[in-house]
Amino acid sequence: MQFGLYGTNGHVTVGSPEIARAIQEAKGPLEPGRRDKQFEFGLDVMLAAERSGFDIILFAERHLGPDMTTWVIAGAIGSRLERMRSMVAVHPGLWHPALVAKLSMTLDRVCKGGMAINLVTGANEAEFQMFGGTALLDTDDRYVRATEFVRVIEGMWRNEKFSMDGKFFPTRDAELRLRPRNPTPPEMFTAANTERGREMVAEIGDWWFLPYKRDIRTTDELLRELEASIADMRARTKRTGRVVRFGFNPFVGFGKDAATALEASVARIIAHEHNPDTNKIRRSMLPATLGGCMGPPADIRRQIGRFRDMGIELVLFKMTAGVRDVEEIGAEVIQPYRRDAA
Repeated sequence: MQFGLYGTNGHVTVGSPEIARAIQEAKGPLEPGRRDKQFEFGLDVMLAAERSGFDIILFAERHLGPDMTTWVIAGAIGSRLERMRSMVAVHPGLWHPALVAKLSMTLDRVCKGGMAINLVTGANEAEFQMFGGTALLDTDDRYVRATEFVRVIEGMWRNEKFSMDGKFFPTRDAELRLRPRNPTPPEMFTAANTERGREMVAEIGDWWFLPYKRDIRTTDELLRELEASIADMRARTKRTGRVVRFGFNPFVGFGKDAATALEASVARIIAHEHNPDTNKIRRSMLPATLGGCMGPPADIRRQIGRFRDMGIELVLFKMTAGVRDVEEIGAEVIQPYRRDAA
């Protein structure tokens, strides 16, 4: 089993006093000789995560917001790590694949643990318009575009020159003069869930973050849905001769039971929100908390074993991450789980 977490930034690490202060600081100039607090905090957390046994970081992207841009942060932090992979979220509607091919090979070669791409087919329309992109949210063309996007990137990774006829990215003699650091190129992660989206995953995905319905009410109901999604994807990939691996994104938090852990997480989030809607926050968290990773550490480890038995190979935790948080998860979950599984 692999373990991952989100890189710390303004739109992901809600409930963090360090991030809240960094967002306010980012509205003004820095003192001479200082680096941005969001970067320094993120570096401290990820170094602690690596020491604690985590395997991969997902640097999520939000262009319209207080987050620092993902490619820069992934390189700056990833280059300081010895083992963890840096996964970068990429929106095909905002980037040209040839440029991403070059950016990714640069990141791959400066990170000892290598890199991966998180292919994001959803979009914030206001953000896309401001930064020159097209969302294509109301058409299956976004999956056609995403598939072409990956074909170009992987074609350039694997070939001296690459050409492809395409609706969105026609490519002629595209070339890179950098090669992947490993014989196996970086992996593609995605989370698409429509019928056409699942077909796209079966065609070009290496990993699929398993989806779940927002109206799920029990952990057993969630697990049955995850099992059905795994079976569905395996049937699709059997037809294509490919293999897709499975990840899941549950909230994680400690407490005497799941309800106590959830309330502690909600309290931590609303402490740094202006006019928080507590009920809305609790409702938005509930489906992911039903993943069974809220409560006593022993219960969380047992749930991870259930995930493993289902075929899930990566648990990428959602949490309000700080140095102490990742150290506790390492000491109470990751390290004991691996000792018991050995």
